[in-house]
Amino acid sequence: MATTGSFSSDIATIRKRAREHLERGALTPNYGGDVETAIALLNEAVATEIVCVLRYRFHAVAATGLASDSVKEEFAEHAAEEEQHLLWIAERINQLGGKPDMDPAGVSGRSATQFVEGSNLVDMIRENLVAERIAIETYRDMIRYFADKDPTTRTLLEKVLAQEEEHANDMHDLLVAHEGRPMLGH
Repeated sequence: MATTGSFSSDIATIRKRAREHLERGALTPNYGGDVETAIALLNEAVATEIVCVLRYRFHAVAATGLASDSVKEEFAEHAAEEEQHLLWIAERINQLGGKPDMDPAGVSGRSATQFVEGSNLVDMIRENLVAERIAIETYRDMIRYFADKDPTTRTLLEKVLAQEEEHANDMHDLLVAHEGRPMLGH
C-alpha cells in the first residue's frame, strides 16, 4: 500500500484491476460518473459544435458590406476553433467507449444552438453572440455535472468554455463596433 500524507492507494489491487477488462481502454473501475449519461451529454455538445461550425462557416462566406472583411476573418477563425472543440469532444467520447454521433440527420435536434443565417452583417454577429451565450451556459452546467465524477471531461469542457467566452466577447465587441453603442452595463 502506498501512503503519502492523507493519500492512500492499494497499488497491488490497482495493478490487478489494470489487467482486467482491457477492452475498456482508459475507462477504469474508479470512473465516478455514469458512462452512458456522459456520452449522451457529450454527443449533445458534438451536435452543438457542428451547428456552430456550420453557422460560422456560412457567415464567413455570406457576410457582405464595407466592413465585412475583418468580420469574415473573425467568423472563419471561430469556425476553426469550434471544429477543434468538436474533435476534442468526439475524442473524449471515444475514450469513454462511446461513438461520436455526427449523423447529419439528428444534429439540429440534439444541438443546444440553432443555425440562423441572419439577413445582414449585424444580424449574423448577433446570432453568433446568442449561440455563444447558449453554449456558455450549457458548458457551465455540464462542468458542474461532471465536477469530480469525471475530472478529465470537466477539464476539457473548461478549456472549451474559456474559448466560448472569448468568442462571445469578440461577438459583443463586433456588435458594439457595428451598432455604435455599448451593450454591457457596469
